[in-house]
Amino acid sequence: MDDQEFKTYAIRLVEEAQKQGALLRLLGAVAFSMHCPTFGYFQAKADRHFTDLDFAAYYNHAGAIRKTFEKFGFIEDRETAVVFARSRLIYGDPKTLLHVDVFFDKLDFCHVIPWAGRLEVDRPTIPLAELVLEKMQIIQLNKKDVIDTIMLFREHHVNSGDEETINGERIAQMCAKDWGLWRTITMNLRKVVELGRTYDWLPEADRVVVEERIAQLLSAVDAQPKSTAWSLRNKVGDRVKWYKEVSEVQQ
Repeated sequence: MDDQEFKTYAIRLVEEAQKQGALLRLLGAVAFSMHCPTFGYFQAKADRHFTDLDFAAYYNHAGAIRKTFEKFGFIEDRETAVVFARSRLIYGDPKTLLHVDVFFDKLDFCHVIPWAGRLEVDRPTIPLAELVLEKMQIIQLNKKDVIDTIMLFREHHVNSGDEETINGERIAQMCAKDWGLWRTITMNLRKVVELGRTYDWLPEADRVVVEERIAQLLSAVDAQPKSTAWSLRNKVGDRVKWYKEVSEVQQ
C-alpha cells in the first residue's frame, strides 16, 4: 500500500470499529500525516513511509475490537494477548504482512499517557495534545520523532482546546501532576527546537513559527500550578531516574 492507501485503510478500520460499538483511534506517523495536510511533506525529509498501524482503544471495547480486526482478516498474536493481558493487542495480516498494535487505556513506554476521556475528543486519531505527548515522552528521540513534532507544530496553533489545535492546557495539567513527565516533555521540546535549527531543508520562516509555538507551550507548562508531589520530587531532581528505560518497557 502507498501512504494514501494506508490512511484510507486505517479510516476504514476506525469506521468498522465504530459500527461494532468501539472507539478506535490512530496514533503514530499515520495520525500525524492526517492532521498535517499542508506540511505533511516534512515526513518525506525523514524518508518516512508507513509500514504499520498503531491504535488507541479502551479495554472495555476489546470484544468489539477483536471482531473488527477478524472481519478484516487479521490474525491475533495470542502469545502477546497472554503476556500483555489487558494492555495491548497485536495483529498481523497474512496477506499484506501489515502489523497492527492496539494500546488499551494508555500508552505506557518511558511514561504513562492515559486515554481516559480523550478518545471521544477527536476522530479518527487521538487528540493533538496526545500526539505531542506520544512523541515527547520518549527519552531517546529519533529523527522521525523530531520531524513529526516539527510538522505538527508548524501546522497547528497551541491553544486551550482540541479543535485542530494543540491543547496546551491539557499538556500543562499532566506535566503539573508528574515531575518525571514534566522533565522529559520540557527537555524534549527544547531538543526539538535545537535540532530544528540544524535542518537546512527547513525554511527559516517555518522554523520560527515552530519555535514560537513550542515556546508558547513551554510557557503554559511553566505557568501551570504544580502539585505537592511534583514540588517534592523537584527537590530530588535528576539525581534519581525519572523515566523507564526502553529495555524496561515491554514491546
